[in-house]
Amino acid sequence: MRALWLFSGQGNQFAGMLANVTPELKEHVEQLLDLKLLDTIEGYQDSVQLQVSIALLQVYQINQLMAAGIKPDLVAGHSLGAFAAAYAAGAIKQDDLFHVVKHRAGLMQDAYPSGYGMGVVVGLTREQLALIVKKVNTRKGPVFLSNQNAANQTCLSGKLTGIDQVLRLAKQNGAVLAQRLQVPVPSHSPLMKKVAGQLQQEISQITISKPHCRYLANYSGRSVRQEKFIAADLSSNLIHPVYFEEMINVASDYQPEVIINFAPGAPFKTILREKFGDLYQINLNQTSIADAVYLLNKWNKR
Repeated sequence: MRALWLFSGQGNQFAGMLANVTPELKEHVEQLLDLKLLDTIEGYQDSVQLQVSIALLQVYQINQLMAAGIKPDLVAGHSLGAFAAAYAAGAIKQDDLFHVVKHRAGLMQDAYPSGYGMGVVVGLTREQLALIVKKVNTRKGPVFLSNQNAANQTCLSGKLTGIDQVLRLAKQNGAVLAQRLQVPVPSHSPLMKKVAGQLQQEISQITISKPHCRYLANYSGRSVRQEKFIAADLSSNLIHPVYFEEMINVASDYQPEVIINFAPGAPFKTILREKFGDLYQINLNQTSIADAVYLLNKWNKR
């Protein structure tokens, strides 16, 4: 069965999400990075703890599925999830992934320790929201349009005071939902230019291999197979919106027969149902690896 593997980023973390990760892998990562992972709400206020833990959870799930002989045909990662997607595609080595993710998180946290973040608006088009952002955005209170998750679901990135102004105006203009996200930095905006430059230097020091499946790039949504484009996506996606809607549109062209939504959370479930209808879906936030393997083998025989 042609499989699409999806990896979320920050925003759906929860205390205890590493409970099923094998102790050997968790201890390996802690020793590798000289970092004690707390797996608590308090710990996840720290960007390094949060990003490394999400990457660890997704790598564990990838390893378990691949050990059972299951591999993807397409991978798509949202923001931080792009690193797990690249790993699942065989483009980046496991230990390199953890080193880069830790470095990335540290750079992001140091650049904006407080007062910045992201928000999301549902119910307005990107064009409608752009008009509101244009009124609010200032040098002292910068706010930008960010990720495009669906036609009527757009993220914001910037200073929290500016984001809150846009959220209030969005509600007044008919938004169904307008709220902050659990992301403590202004990701996927021009404010991350310096961080992206530093991250590019880090990624240039590791080996990016040719993927064994199609990799959908954050910055364009397009399917890429060349190492240089994957390296560019991993290093520069912080300054570009994630065009998730376009990623899913491109994915549909390849006609996947099953979608696996990797934990934590299942933030794409509604969007995927709207796009793919009754296509087989597995959410690893709710389904064990053993059950997922059973279902995939069962469906594959049909």
